Amino acid sequence: MIGERRVRREDVRLLRGEGTYVDDIDLPGAVYLAGVRSTEPHATILGIDTTAAKAVPGVLGVYTAADIEPINRLWRQQLTHSSLKMAVQRTLPVDKVRFVGELVAVVVAETRYLAEDAAELVDIDYEPLPGAGNYHRALELDVPIHEGIDDNVASHFSQSTGDVGWALSSAPHVLRETFTINRGGGHSMEGRAVAARWDTSLDQYTVFDATQGPHQARAHIAFALGVPDEKVRVIAPPDVGGGFGPKGGKYPEEILVTWLSKQLRRPVKFIEDRYEHFLTSYQEHQQEHHVEVGYDGDGKLLGLKDVFLHDTGAYAPSLIVPLIAGTTVPGCYKIPNIHIEFRAVFTNKVPCSAVRGAGRPQGVYVMERIMDRIAEELDLDPVEVRKRNLIQADEFPYAVGLTFRDGSPLTYDSGNYPGLLQLGLDLFDYDRQREIQRERRAAGVYRGIGVSIALEGVGIGPFEGATVRIEKTGRITAVMGAPPQGQGFETTYATIVADTIGVDPDLVDVVTGDTAAIAYGVGTFASRVMANAGPAMLQASIEVKDKLVQTASAMLEASAEDLEIAGTEIRVKGTEAGVPIADAARLSNVGSPGVNLPPGVVPGLTSTSYFNPSSAGYSASVHACAVEVDIDTGEIEIFDWVVGHDCGRIINPLLVEGQVIGGLAHGLSNAMYEEQMYGEDGTPLTTSYLDYPIPSARELPKLRLFHQETLSPLNPLGAKGAGEAGTLGVPALIATAVEDALRPLGVRINHLPLSPGLLGDLIAGAAERGAAERGAA
Repeated sequence: MIGERRVRREDVRLLRGEGTYVDDIDLPGAVYLAGVRSTEPHATILGIDTTAAKAVPGVLGVYTAADIEPINRLWRQQLTHSSLKMAVQRTLPVDKVRFVGELVAVVVAETRYLAEDAAELVDIDYEPLPGAGNYHRALELDVPIHEGIDDNVASHFSQSTGDVGWALSSAPHVLRETFTINRGGGHSMEGRAVAARWDTSLDQYTVFDATQGPHQARAHIAFALGVPDEKVRVIAPPDVGGGFGPKGGKYPEEILVTWLSKQLRRPVKFIEDRYEHFLTSYQEHQQEHHVEVGYDGDGKLLGLKDVFLHDTGAYAPSLIVPLIAGTTVPGCYKIPNIHIEFRAVFTNKVPCSAVRGAGRPQGVYVMERIMDRIAEELDLDPVEVRKRNLIQADEFPYAVGLTFRDGSPLTYDSGNYPGLLQLGLDLFDYDRQREIQRERRAAGVYRGIGVSIALEGVGIGPFEGATVRIEKTGRITAVMGAPPQGQGFETTYATIVADTIGVDPDLVDVVTGDTAAIAYGVGTFASRVMANAGPAMLQASIEVKDKLVQTASAMLEASAEDLEIAGTEIRVKGTEAGVPIADAARLSNVGSPGVNLPPGVVPGLTSTSYFNPSSAGYSASVHACAVEVDIDTGEIEIFDWVVGHDCGRIINPLLVEGQVIGGLAHGLSNAMYEEQMYGEDGTPLTTSYLDYPIPSARELPKLRLFHQETLSPLNPLGAKGAGEAGTLGVPALIATAVEDALRPLGVRINHLPLSPGLLGDLIAGAAERGAAERGAA
């Protein structure tokens, strides 16, 4: 079963419109929470008048920082780092706001309409302060965004291997380039959503949360409320409508909805609307990379120095994005001397957190652009430059010399990058594509070819767990803490359990994302679940099968080695003797009150296993495409896109392909469409899809996709991760292909996203330079 293309069992209910999202959960007596959000990017709060809002019939309460003082604790950093400065962040701000959209107060009313209407009546008196909409302005700002951090630098961090100073000073060739890249938000179909009820008899909260990490959310809520974790049960519904990173963050609504459900003795719901998503769901902001690279006459890399700025927004819950961006820069190339350095800078924008890829697209973009520029300088084919620098298949494990964001050495576990690249080039028919390019250019068409290779650190810890138990009905229940975000967990993990135990996958029910179902979990992000929960599910299944066989052996008075599982029975091989799995489970799990189990019968056909990897694994991907550019309109048309992917052991190729294609769409959006714009002071300028385009299925090109499997030695499944690989190489690919198309004009692509407007400006600028040069001549 593992390795077979199996359709997703989830799709039946989703296609019928029977999916259950947070807003679909029926909570009798529920009331609704609406937010009162800052209209200022940076301001002191002088006063809040809630009188008019409280007077609206149907309003149950209006709450400011003063009203929630007992739970308005200082938030802990999501992921601490020695260089990350502690900035004040609370559920509701006490004295000042730091970005437009920051929650200042909440209104709870009988209906959502009443709550939102009343929220508009809350009057907040602000004293505006100078704001910063980008890191350059923030570094010059006289007023600190966080008191005590006068320079607005949240973190200044560097790491090196070798001697990059010597390498750059002694290299025959040195390139210096500056690249900027913007990413944007998650824009999941279902926005943030949380609903909670308080059980009076148990003094316990039940929270339904569209989150990527229910156990993390439980810890955050319990910490804020000052209650033990067991008093908070968080359930992430299995039909969460996408996450892509922002739903892995911590938000004030999770705390407030939960707390208010007890204060009001009524269930409380908050459903984010799309405007709030633009303002308040975490985004990945711009980075500016200043790169120096030294290389020899053959294009072989000798040293690389990348110093970059990272916009971390108004708060810095972690350094995940810049740490990953920096360690992704070396990619699949051998670079003996490396220096990576960044400054994460506070600005007056919504906080930065991971969006699908989490810094990796930026790192890939920087390195692949450098490879193209080296090829241009040496008049070599860009693919040939890549081939000369690739880590070879017999060089694993390969130590880069840096430290990854999980704290472990950046050591690639396995791979075959030359093989993956060659498979992609062969399928793309690279040589023929170059012939077509020459033919089209001769006809006056600006056609370009792009190739990119990406590495992705995946399967990071600390752990995931799984419980597998055989029910007395004969069905099997598989429980995992991580919730799906649309990947098809029910199908995938049922396959692992069924394949291990030897039953039909339809006998396996998969339970996800419920903190009451399994004690501990971490969450769904960073392409980590298969490499953590997969081995845990495998081990738990092995142990349960062993218990089942032992029990059946006792019941049948046969040796365990002589038994086999066939359908819903355990049989003695070569005979008609057997026992239904349900009977064995009933005897083992239920027994008879006061009566000892028969000798050999194992009590409880259940097992829980946790798997913690020793370090991250590394998936790889290759993209190749051809584009043509209309120099009059700036329109880019994409032709013949090939994408190859290596995520180790593939459990279900059909689902992996879905992940790769979805990721590719996200990368294409980052490369050509979405760009969150802010004013100089941090005022958001793009707050609807009227001015923030994202691609639909119509904009996606036809793809040809292939797999390569190099198993990871880090877990017994040999699996890595597939959730983001489609995204990572796409921004670099588009930049490479478009620059190649416009090479006759001398256009340089150093900034993404590449909108038609930007491209038009670049073409016009190149034309002006050309005219000036001709005039000078």
